[in-house]
Amino acid sequence: MAARKGSAPKLGDVLLVTGSESFLADRAVRSAIAAVSKTSSEVEVTDLDASTLDVGVFAELTGPSLFASERVLVLRALENLPSEMAAHLVEYAGSPADDVLVVLVHSGGQKGKGVLDKLRKASVNEVVATAPKAWELPQFVAGEIRLLGGTVDEGAASALVDAVGHDLRALAGACSQLVSDSGGQAVTAELIGQYFGGRAEVTSFAVADAAIAGRTEPALEQLRWALDCGVAPVLVTSAMAGGLRGLAKYASASGGMRDADLAREVGVPPWKLKQLKQQARGWTPGGLAAAIKAVAQADADVKGASGDAGYALERMVLTITRSHGRR
Repeated sequence: MAARKGSAPKLGDVLLVTGSESFLADRAVRSAIAAVSKTSSEVEVTDLDASTLDVGVFAELTGPSLFASERVLVLRALENLPSEMAAHLVEYAGSPADDVLVVLVHSGGQKGKGVLDKLRKASVNEVVATAPKAWELPQFVAGEIRLLGGTVDEGAASALVDAVGHDLRALAGACSQLVSDSGGQAVTAELIGQYFGGRAEVTSFAVADAAIAGRTEPALEQLRWALDCGVAPVLVTSAMAGGLRGLAKYASASGGMRDADLAREVGVPPWKLKQLKQQARGWTPGGLAAAIKAVAQADADVKGASGDAGYALERMVLTITRSHGRR
């Protein structure tokens, strides 16, 4: 999730936005611009790729302006900043202009880390845009709905994740639509079913749940339906891998742990432990190992090792369901 260090951005600040989750990074940029715009009706915003920056352009954008007294400069892809500009940018961060907010966006990774370290030493404010883990997505949904003025319970939030998937932009858009159309009432699983029920029935998670439960025919039916509806094969292998990984962690966890501790150990929300407990009854270490191996092979196949992704996924489902209960 996005985490902020320091106070809200204002003119005279340098704000560093780091992390690979583009939706959260874009939101941080929009929030910074909005915060500055609240205090002025005329804010000039310039949005550039850092790779295009040179000393002259930077001086022009951060120096005195004849046309706008208050400005925001957004520099994206900071990791591509020309090497000759690094020293100028760090020097500016140490003594920024009073009438300019500079927002620096770095997409994560090691490239450009030296500049990041120097900027942090200059005590710039930072927003970290980190993608939430899969088990945190219902929390993200609940937070989005609360932010929009609505309410939702944990089960309904999880149902929306199952229906829409893991893309944050899609989830945020769904939250906005549901709150807008809920008429001030709580967002319920029934309402989500009305809007997204068709999508929920063909998600990769439905395929994974049926296969892990050892239900061959329903799993194959869900798989064919999902592929017919345009679900990407890689999403099916990803969901299957995540389901089996969580099951393996649950099965190998120490006994006697509290639910909260066990959930953290396995990497799932506490409500999902009941489902894992039911699933674990039909699995042995040997069966899990065979199933995980089948997913790894299918994942390689759908990413190019095989010319028929549908066949590769069907073979994976059959191997997994046959491994269920295997000694």
